[in-house]
Amino acid sequence: MEKLINDFSFGLFFWQAIILLILIVLLVKFAWKPIMESITAREEGIRDAIASAETAKKEMMNLKADNQRLLDEARAERDTMLKEAREIKEKMIADAKSEAQIQGAKMIEQAKASIESEKNAAMAELKTQVSGLSLEIAEKLLKGELSNKESQTVLVEKMLEEVKLN
Repeated sequence: MEKLINDFSFGLFFWQAIILLILIVLLVKFAWKPIMESITAREEGIRDAIASAETAKKEMMNLKADNQRLLDEARAERDTMLKEAREIKEKMIADAKSEAQIQGAKMIEQAKASIESEKNAAMAELKTQVSGLSLEIAEKLLKGELSNKESQTVLVEKMLEEVKLN
């Protein structure tokens, strides 16, 4: 540092100052405007990039909100569809149970009617057999009693007495 102060020359200083001034004038004349334009363009580019980023951020937020809304709607629709499916299933089960009960009741009624008709048929057949046996027994008795003249008279008198009583 001392060496610089001891070797100081006013002429050198003067020419260096003039060269510096000329350099500044040339820079202002030719380079300042393009440099300032590029700085301004860069500032505008940065502002545009920030604005685009904020716009993209807003769009992303809107898309995220829309996606969430669509998901909520889809979930609600799914829940509604599941609820409807459960209701339809329960209705189908209830209808099937009801139909089964109706069919069971019909089958029971048919079985009862079939049993009753078979019972009546059996009773009719039994009556027919009993009446047939009764006729055979009566015929054998009458043959036995009518073969004797005296017993025929007694039987006729007895019947006449019964008729008079009634």
